[in-house]
Amino acid sequence: MAKIIWHYQASLTLASHLEYAEQEFGKTTMLRWKKEIKAFEERLSVFPKSYPIETLLDDKPVLYRSHHLMKRRFKIIYYFEESEDTVHIVDIWDIRMNPESLVLRIR
Repeated sequence: MAKIIWHYQASLTLASHLEYAEQEFGKTTMLRWKKEIKAFEERLSVFPKSYPIETLLDDKPVLYRSHHLMKRRFKIIYYFEESEDTVHIVDIWDIRMNPESLVLRIR
């Protein structure tokens, strides 16, 4: 099973979105989002290459993948480091934002 590491930016973004969900939609929605994240992590730890390659980042030296969450409102961006059996979750994108500005956040 692959180890999952949340990078700092992704952790901050997730916390912000969960806080917003609780304030705007209630605790039930926030808990549903947390459950969806947990299910994503469980699948990712077993099948780290099961999600599609993120085409907006195909020019980067690392092979990034993405998965839609929360009714396709967000994309989790990650890469799999096969040599260390580690998944690095690097960002969460709000898909309503300009894709070009989101791509700039990935270094």
